[in-house]
Amino acid sequence: MAKYNVVFVLGGPGAGKGTQCENIVRDFGYVHLSAGDLLRAERQRPGSQFGEEIEGHIRNGTIVPVQITCSLLRRAMEDSGKNNFLIDGFPRNKDNLDGWNKAMEGVADVKMVLFFDCTEKTCIDRCLNRGKTSGRSDDNLESLQKRIQTYTNSTMSIIEHYKKMDLVCELNGENSPDK
Repeated sequence: MAKYNVVFVLGGPGAGKGTQCENIVRDFGYVHLSAGDLLRAERQRPGSQFGEEIEGHIRNGTIVPVQITCSLLRRAMEDSGKNNFLIDGFPRNKDNLDGWNKAMEGVADVKMVLFFDCTEKTCIDRCLNRGKTSGRSDDNLESLQKRIQTYTNSTMSIIEHYKKMDLVCELNGENSPDK
């Protein structure tokens, strides 16, 4: 079996990850897998063994256990029948990275990390605006502040890890989507 080619897409909430993933899917044929979307869908799935646990983490702005996220990502990759993936919003911390490396060794190769750098103010403004129509339980100020703190404390070290491997492409998340 051919290994999956993976591009991790990282940045704070509202930095433009999902918007730019849509463009890459359209222009380059990648499959976009949002860790958050997969977790939200699993939370809603009737009979899910993980639903309540996922909901608690999403509401509190904390990180879902890596085994759950990796199993959902792997299932989505297998179900797609494709080989090239954008994985948006994962890995979020060292535990995620270690869990990914353990679960996906020999299965997937990380080719690049797209890092959308954006100010906290822009992230909050965009998410609060999105929250007016998204129906997402985490697009509110209290959850956003927790999510940004979690991102700053945990995810920046992942970006630094991949910078040392020369795999990070840094993009200005402050720019308009077209730019």
